[in-house]
Amino acid sequence: MQVSIVLYDGFTALDVAGPFEVLHHLPDAQVSFVSSTPGMIQADAAPFALEAQDLDAVPDPQVLLVPGGNGTQAQLADERLLAWLRRVHETTQWTTAVCTGSMLLGAAGLLEGRPATTHWYELPSLAVFGAEPRTARIVESGRIITCAGVSAGVDMALYLCGRIAGDALAECVQLGIEYDPEPPYDSGSLAKASDDVEELVRAVFRESYGPPYAEVAASLSQPRAR
Repeated sequence: MQVSIVLYDGFTALDVAGPFEVLHHLPDAQVSFVSSTPGMIQADAAPFALEAQDLDAVPDPQVLLVPGGNGTQAQLADERLLAWLRRVHETTQWTTAVCTGSMLLGAAGLLEGRPATTHWYELPSLAVFGAEPRTARIVESGRIITCAGVSAGVDMALYLCGRIAGDALAECVQLGIEYDPEPPYDSGSLAKASDDVEELVRAVFRESYGPPYAEVAASLSQPRAR
């Protein structure tokens, strides 16, 4: 089974590493990293980087995974990547995205009229691409699975593992990687975080990531003053 994980400058490390650790346990899995700019691809947190092949190195993957990261918005203008996503999706068994990777599926036209999720910071932005934003850890719509931010990629990959190879294998993988979260804090979602924590994180994201794409798109659509 060919599993292709897309990389681009500014991807988030755990969006890739977490699902990789699960998906490479699929029977006969061959996992590849692909990019429209092959070579060493820098994550959004140095010095983490991974080497990727050209997009066309694996022309027909059965599983496609698109991560998110601080570089996601810049990739919305990568027409080669978006065209490749559209083409590959025609024959994948599963097309998936972690975090803001959902926005790239949306920009490729794959989420039109579909429920989908992403990182809470960008969740309203999915509507820009015709998707139906859902506040959920994992959203399955046909052959497309999207999940919430960063750490949700592990959950999504285990869910996908079960859909492909059965619950028994997924449970074995979960035990093998000892994925048994007991976080020392309970502010991992907007529903749980305090207002002060949310305000601080939003401010940090706006500085490091930029404004949500919905704001960017709205400003671009406004008529310019003469």
